[in-house]
Amino acid sequence: MVETFNNLMLGFSVALQPSILVYAFIGCVIGTLVGMMPGLGPLAGISLLLPATFGLNPIIAIVLLAGVYYGAMYGGSTTSILMRIPGEAASVMTCVDGYAMTQNGRAGPALAIAAIGSFVAGSVGVVGLMLLAPTLAAFALRFGPPEYTALLMMGLFILAYMTGGSMLKTLAMAAFGLTLGMIGIDVMSGYTRFNFDIVELGDGVGIVPVAVGLFGVSEILLSAGGESTLQVQKPKLRDLIPSRQEFLLSVGPIARGSLLGFMIGIIPGSAHIISSFVSYGIERRISRHPERFGNGAIEGVAGPESANNSAATGAFVPMMALGIPTSPVTAVMIAAIMVHGVLPGPMLIQQQPELFWGFVASMYVGNVVLLILNLPLVGLFVNLLRIPYSYLYPCILCFCILGTYSVSNSLVDVWILLAMGAVGYLLRKFGYDLAPVALGLVLAPMLELSLRQSLAMSAGDYGIFLHRPIAVTMLVFGVVLVLLSLKPLLFKGKDWRSEVGLENQ
Repeated sequence: MVETFNNLMLGFSVALQPSILVYAFIGCVIGTLVGMMPGLGPLAGISLLLPATFGLNPIIAIVLLAGVYYGAMYGGSTTSILMRIPGEAASVMTCVDGYAMTQNGRAGPALAIAAIGSFVAGSVGVVGLMLLAPTLAAFALRFGPPEYTALLMMGLFILAYMTGGSMLKTLAMAAFGLTLGMIGIDVMSGYTRFNFDIVELGDGVGIVPVAVGLFGVSEILLSAGGESTLQVQKPKLRDLIPSRQEFLLSVGPIARGSLLGFMIGIIPGSAHIISSFVSYGIERRISRHPERFGNGAIEGVAGPESANNSAATGAFVPMMALGIPTSPVTAVMIAAIMVHGVLPGPMLIQQQPELFWGFVASMYVGNVVLLILNLPLVGLFVNLLRIPYSYLYPCILCFCILGTYSVSNSLVDVWILLAMGAVGYLLRKFGYDLAPVALGLVLAPMLELSLRQSLAMSAGDYGIFLHRPIAVTMLVFGVVLVLLSLKPLLFKGKDWRSEVGLENQ
């Protein structure tokens, strides 16, 4: 502990230098704005800023890009809560109850709890990065393709079991997302499949046009086709402060989401998106009143927002300690620091302690900066709702189209956006949950690759999953969830869905 404390003091001596503080602030501001813009996200923001870091020293470059990364995690909740448009993919689950709170006149508390939860989760993640990096990195090294396959399958089972409503509908939506994820080049053979001779689909269907279309465009279509538009009142200052009950309800989800997100974030091959889905499912499952979820439950905002921010920090453990990227974002960041002659890996902490500990300390500073930036601006964000919807919706649609187009400069993505908007509109009309589609799309490439790699290792023998203790544990847990989901068929009225009247939805 004494050595860790001394190293942290070394880090603060680096992070509190005026030049690094300025770049940390700039990164946080840019990241927050990027996260708020529909269609953009941390990957787009970091990619656009990458050339600007080439003339900077390595510490400043990594601090700037890291600020953009977790700043986007903060900012992504804003449009999700106010307009039901995920600013970035990890904020998909925040749309559900965050936007419902907005419709109930509680947009201010939702934004405030999202900012507080993000701050707490980010701080927990930094402490975990500082104290547990060696142990957790060693554990992550034990994950091979069979473990990844079991982990992703368990994620699908958790989603199917935790969702309140018809499991058949949930699995159907997840299968739809998995099917979309099969489009593009087969990474094992190099053949292109299901692309209908459209060159742009060679890289597959992106999560950005699908998520923004399903959650943003479909919301515009539903609201525009409604009998009346929402009447937005001018928010009062006292309405922007969460009530005592909302604070108390948020404490548990923030704590659970922070720990869960960090643990998922450190595993190579996973993503902060998955942690937000799992966190939402857990909060709904353990709630005494699961019927409130989807209708403005503050726990549905606090849990997923905490989880995705903590996972964003946890992703730096394998990146810095092992040189293993856990997502496209960390892959770009590794490329950025390698340009400066820094090689991430086990020797980084010993050979360049000022870089590692300066980076850790800068994340403490960045979390404080983001909290200061977000909480005072809650009122400004809520005032966006005062704009008449007849003017607001065309602007939102333009933002969706421009943001989606800017990711890869492809008109195909725009058509996918519009198509997903129409599909999302129809699915919501028939009572289907759209969140499993997004999760299936994210999981499909990883699940297919890890499954095929596992079978290649075993020459086609599925028994390889039974010979790996970690994989067996996760698969058994998934099977238990499936068996529990069958319980209502055998014992009427014994399942939690039937208790809250959601079994037929």
